[in-house]
Amino acid sequence: MEWKEKLEIFLGGTFHQDIESPENAIKEYSDLWKESLLDITNAINNFMNSDLSIDEKNEFIERNTEIYFPAMQKEPIAWLNEVNIFFKKELLK
Repeated sequence: MEWKEKLEIFLGGTFHQDIESPENAIKEYSDLWKESLLDITNAINNFMNSDLSIDEKNEFIERNTEIYFPAMQKEPIAWLNEVNIFFKKELLK
């Protein structure tokens, strides 16, 4: 499975309208799916290093999540980078 498909599944399945908050969803995913964190961090890295423009990356993230980024006061790509950093730290525990 390529990074695009992995990210679509991860983002759409984790950050939907039924979550309490993005932060809680990240923590819950980390606790429940520890074994898949490496796959997700690799997919995020491949996405970040892809030839897509910043705007295309932001649009991809927005299209595959139900998060209102203006309320968070950050761009989707910056948010996803923070998620990736959190997951990498979880892998080191």
